[in-house]
Amino acid sequence: MKVVGRVAHSDAPVLVTGESGTGKELIARSIHAYSPRRKKEMLVINCGAIPENLLESELFGHEKGAFTGAIARRTGRFEDSHESTLFLDEIGDLPLSVQVKLLRVLQDGTFSRVGSNEVQKTDVRIVTATNKNLAQEVSEGRFREDLYYRLNVVEIELPPLRDRQEDIVILAEFFLDQIARRNGTARMRLTGEAIGHLQGHHWPGNVRELENTMARACALALNDILLPEDIPIGRSPANTGGTLKDALALILVLSEGNELNTFDFVRDELIKHTLEQCNHELKEASHLLGLSQANLKILLTNAKNA
Repeated sequence: MKVVGRVAHSDAPVLVTGESGTGKELIARSIHAYSPRRKKEMLVINCGAIPENLLESELFGHEKGAFTGAIARRTGRFEDSHESTLFLDEIGDLPLSVQVKLLRVLQDGTFSRVGSNEVQKTDVRIVTATNKNLAQEVSEGRFREDLYYRLNVVEIELPPLRDRQEDIVILAEFFLDQIARRNGTARMRLTGEAIGHLQGHHWPGNVRELENTMARACALALNDILLPEDIPIGRSPANTGGTLKDALALILVLSEGNELNTFDFVRDELIKHTLEQCNHELKEASHLLGLSQANLKILLTNAKNA
């Protein structure tokens, strides 16, 4: 993406948004790789994977005896990332208590270890990512508004892979290069038919699913030329449990005796399911359904009044 090259040489915080698995960490690593900070390793922390009572220590470090189990002083990620880049994944899951300290670092580059009043100074480039709607999180009181504006200096919105057909082959080739270097093996090649096979898939798991698919193909292939039959595309959880015909037959059974006619019943159930899958984000749901947000709102209103 051209925007990556433009923002890499700035120290402005970057917020990368998009569905789970769209490649947000790849963007963060690209920003770091093209930045003046690339000589030092970029550190990564998943804010949603660490218990709240440990997250503050993980980020800012702690002093000996600061809490039960703190048997020695420990530096945190902000100290370890001095003059480098720190990637905070799933920033929408950051507890409010930790958000206050992160805001201070963004404002003046200072913080204190847990259990200490000594002020530490750090020079860190912050890149964050989330699959949540942070503006909505702010409006519902789960995310600080001042922190949101500090983090959202530059926003990069990653569309789902299904909307980036041109990226499928580029990413597949990238993963094949990575696998060959990691395993010390010959690089696999994609045939035209294999490329068509990849582009014909919907990729509900986005870039993460594509990466796993290429790793599986390399592990199972008998030669270094990949044909469509060498690339087993896994079934997503949404597709398990029967064929489309089975699903249609089930819909007819479920609609029997319903006050709505079958078409209205299917429409309303599809809208409800899509909203649940999109965490009730109208923009994403309307995109998946092929509707404008205005038309989706009308259908929702009609369904409520029915």
